[in-house]
Amino acid sequence: MIRRKVTAMPKVAPARIESRGKDRSRSQTGRAALVLREMLLEGHFQPGERIREVPLAAELGVSRIPLRLVLERLAHEGLLAVLPTRGFVVQRFSTADIYEAIELRGLLEGMAARLAAEKLEDLAEAAKLQALNKELVLLVRRRELTLECLEQYIDLNAQFHAEILRLSQCPMLDRAIEHICSLPFASPSAFVRRQYIAPESWELFHIAIDQHRGIVDAIVDREVARAEKLSQEHARVARRNLESALKNGEIAKFVPGMKLIKL
Repeated sequence: MIRRKVTAMPKVAPARIESRGKDRSRSQTGRAALVLREMLLEGHFQPGERIREVPLAAELGVSRIPLRLVLERLAHEGLLAVLPTRGFVVQRFSTADIYEAIELRGLLEGMAARLAAEKLEDLAEAAKLQALNKELVLLVRRRELTLECLEQYIDLNAQFHAEILRLSQCPMLDRAIEHICSLPFASPSAFVRRQYIAPESWELFHIAIDQHRGIVDAIVDREVARAEKLSQEHARVARRNLESALKNGEIAKFVPGMKLIKL
């Protein structure tokens, strides 16, 4: 009789098992948050509509506890409102809300540019910002902006703004801007797709690029006040885009979150 040697399964420490469980839970919650945020922005729910948690949990493939975390996160971002009964409703935005969010982003990004100019000690520290600006300039100089170019622009634009934040060396400011930009209309790239669709908005690409160049120069030259002012003005490009989008109902459909706006 041949005896087979049974290899014992490696023992996994309880703490590691618990850690894996937490990681999996966080991953599920993160994915559910992304999906629900997209649903809200695409108009799957009406402004003022109450969220029905049981069917939504089934649709997202999560249990009630992770869903609660997702709903609380989106309420913190401002996409949902919390009811006195502990339920959640879809937030309704007015145009005034959006203008104020854009203005607030401008103030915060102005502060970031000012701090970046103040704290810059070596010109080499601004090399990445200058390189990103150069890439954006070359991209917009093309005669035709394809969808592929548009995606590149959005990515480079996000990196450009993130780099200014990095140079500001202010984590608290970083968190504040992240929070305000979670609203669908306030982020630097909120209306970029609309600019691609609407020929009359093409000029705004060039205005934005020119402002980028001015911001970079001001930071490199340590012109603190100029860096702050230009960054504040730069945020107002989004406001001009919004005003134009609201006048054109067909184009407005392509702007994320427009269905949450009460006109």
